[in-house]
Amino acid sequence: MEYVISPTVSSDLEQIRKMNEAALPAVNSIPIEEFHHFLKVADYFKSLFIGDNLVGYLIALQPGRDYNSVNYKFFESNYGSFVYVDRVVIDANFHGLGFGKAFYNDLVQFTKTRAPIITCEVNINPPNEGSMAFHRGFGFKQVDTQLSEGGTKEVSLMVLEL
Repeated sequence: MEYVISPTVSSDLEQIRKMNEAALPAVNSIPIEEFHHFLKVADYFKSLFIGDNLVGYLIALQPGRDYNSVNYKFFESNYGSFVYVDRVVIDANFHGLGFGKAFYNDLVQFTKTRAPIITCEVNINPPNEGSMAFHRGFGFKQVDTQLSEGGTKEVSLMVLEL
């Protein structure tokens, strides 16, 4: 299936917000304003299209950005140089077709000249077994765990060395 990965534009954000909400609890809910903020501060904010259909997006940031996620702050406190995957979402109708891998391959190329590692977190509780298997299969290793959202969520903090 042919696809294109391209920089996200503001006209895509409402559809991205809806896609994000459909992916709960694998990702947390955020308002449209935060997606607009990501457009300004994210180092990598790309969307994947099949024809005119937006079927996924990935947002990643380097250290020092105006972003207060506890997971991002963990990596800022523990690593000098990284690209942090805040969220990657593929429309459920397109799971298992290799689009997550396509995004990560694109992100690896982006990151190689910027940082030695890619970081992310994956839910342990509530469990996101599909994402955990994907990230482990791609080569990510757990470096720590952390509670977030008032202790209602536990995540695996993961690193991919390039």
